Amino acid sequence: MTDIRAAIIPARFPELSKLVWNRDPQRPVTADEAFALYERNWRLVDREHLTDREAGLIRELGKKYGRGFGLI
Repeated sequence: MTDIRAAIIPARFPELSKLVWNRDPQRPVTADEAFALYERNWRLVDREHLTDREAGLIRELGKKYGRGFGLI
């Protein structure tokens, strides 16, 4: 499980890394920024290739920022 209180490095999560194509994937993002990226670009996320770690991150972000709605 990833600690969503800490900065999230997109390069450590394959699908999130693809969503930050226009910036350095090694640059940390805040948890709310990561959730916004997933939420805004969910149609581009290849759910068949989510790692367990990344799926867990998305679930945790959804619990905190999803206002009752999860992406997974």
